Order: sequence, then structure tokens, then C-alpha cells
Amino acid sequence: MKAFHCNRCGQRVFFENVLCERCEALLGYVPELREISAFEAADEGQWRSLHPDAEGKLYQQCHNYAVENVCNWMLPADDTETLCRSCRLTHTIPNLAEPNNRLYWYRLETAKRRLLYTLDALGLAIQSRHVDPDNGLAFDFLENVDPAAPIMTGHDNGRITLNVAEADDAHREKVRTDMCEPYRTLLGHFRHESGHYYFQKLIAGTHWLKPFRERFGDEQADYGEALDAYYRDGAPADWDARCISAYATMHPWEDWAETWAHYLLIVDVLDTSTAYGLALLPPAPNEPRLTDQTPVEEASFDNLMKRWYPLTDVLNSLNRSLGMPDGYPFTLAPPVVDKLRFVHRVIAQASART
Repeated sequence: MKAFHCNRCGQRVFFENVLCERCEALLGYVPELREISAFEAADEGQWRSLHPDAEGKLYQQCHNYAVENVCNWMLPADDTETLCRSCRLTHTIPNLAEPNNRLYWYRLETAKRRLLYTLDALGLAIQSRHVDPDNGLAFDFLENVDPAAPIMTGHDNGRITLNVAEADDAHREKVRTDMCEPYRTLLGHFRHESGHYYFQKLIAGTHWLKPFRERFGDEQADYGEALDAYYRDGAPADWDARCISAYATMHPWEDWAETWAHYLLIVDVLDTSTAYGLALLPPAPNEPRLTDQTPVEEASFDNLMKRWYPLTDVLNSLNRSLGMPDGYPFTLAPPVVDKLRFVHRVIAQASART
């Protein structure tokens, strides 16, 4: 995530902000610029961008920004749509008559927008359900209403379902603890499920399928049987020698989705560190130094990993100083690094085509 500033006063602002705390300018994200812009009121319902790259263009707020307060994206003033590109991907929202669901909806949309920002930065195309009714990307945010049929977070031909309960921090942390997971976040869910979507778009039926099977296994293995076996027997004791997580051992599809999600995590965090000019200067001369500021989209995989390892040292050391668990509770065995390299190659080729 890049660093953003208010175009009116220069104040540091963030991706989720709707108002500059210094000058009180309206803020909004402009997808075509990939920038947070400050705005000034123009005609009724229209806002003039103060971002220099917008050249005074007029915009309107997404309906979910102006009315529902769960978004901060903008559309061109002459756009006939009322929802922004992100909100149009949401097919089902939570029942807002239920307490806390508006907060949970806001958190879900916030995590989704961060995913879309990263996918866009990587040059990965997204087709909505309007373009591809059968396999286009869509999101359903559903809640448990029948104890006998709980909502399961998952993916089905481009339709991603998120259990609204995952937006409840206490619930999510309890599940993480019960499942003995080192990491469980809303953004992590979105990254993981997007991996299933891009497997269909980028791997299935392509020349990538053979090298995929060499690394992840045969995805034709029965998924239902694999799921039952995993929850019955758990992961092999040596799972961390070849997979990024225990759950990744369940089936090749899940191994791919977990690895994909981890790659997005790496490039997102590195992009943020680059935007902030972070430099690691350890005392020992032979230790790695985080001094290369190459943008993520221009970096080779070897360069990404060279920058990643020292950054994780910083993340974990800072968290320990705060009395918090490690910010990066993972180890990357050589086979995992090879899988991450494969994801990098697939994305690089897909990006080159867009």
C-alpha cells in the first residue's frame, strides 16, 4: 500500500480515510488513479478532485459511501452506476436489522477493498458477474441463521462466501485458537479465496497445470474425501517442511490458495515498507539490509525474498517490544519458497497480458 497525502493541506492520510483530520477536506479513493484524493464541493452531488493527476475532474460518491457509510470510493460524475467498482462485486450484504452487522459489513468491505487494491497493483484482471455470469467474481456476506447449516467461508466458480462472524474479532480469535492457527484475519480470508478464483482463471486448462501438479499435487484428487481426512486425522507432523500452513496439506487447491494468499501478504507488506522508505540497518555488517527500494511490481522474486527476510525480523521484534505475538509467525521451507516463486511467475505472465 502506497503512502497517501491530502491534496489540500499535505496531511498524511490513509486508504480508509473519508475526511482529512487537519483541513476537513472530503477524501475518497479514485480507482483509475490508484490514489486517495481530496475533494471540494461542486454542483449538487458532485465533487471536484484536488489531486493533480485528476486535472479538476468531477466525481460522485459511491452510494455505499454517501448513504451507507461503509465505503470511500468515488465514481466519475457522469457514471450511470451508483455503486463503485468494489461495491458492485458484493452480491449479498448482511441483514442490517441485526445488531453489529453494519459494523461487520464495513469491516468486510474494507478488507475487500484492500484485496482489490493489491490485485490491481499486480495487474491482475477481474471480471465481475455482469461480464461473466457463470464464473465472474462476486461476494456473498452471509450469517448463520440455522445452527444445523452453518455458513462456511469458501469459493464456488468465482462466488466467494464470507461468514459475517469472521468480522467479529472475538469470534475470529476464538476460532483461530481452537484451530491452532498462527494467523487468521479478514484480509487473509479474502486473499485465500481469491486464490481459488485465480486458479480457475490462470492455472486450470493452461500450460501452468503440469508445473502446478509437480509442486502442489494432483488437484483431481477427491476434495470431499481430502476434507474429511484432514478434519479426522489432521495435518502430517512434518507439514511445515513443504507447506506454508497445516491447512495447505488438505488438498492441492488449498495448498495453492494458502500460498497465493501468502504471496499477496508479502508483496503488500513490502509495498508498504517501500512507500514509507523503511531501511533496516542491523549492527552486524554481514546481516541483510533492507535498503533496496525497488517497487514490488518491478522486483524479481529473488529480490522480493532478499528484502522479505530482514523485514520479518523487524516485524517480529517490534511486536515483541509491544508485548504482542509475532507479526509474522511463519517459517518458509525451501519447497514453500519454490511454490511462492511459482505464484510469482504466474502473476508476472498474467500481468504482462493486461
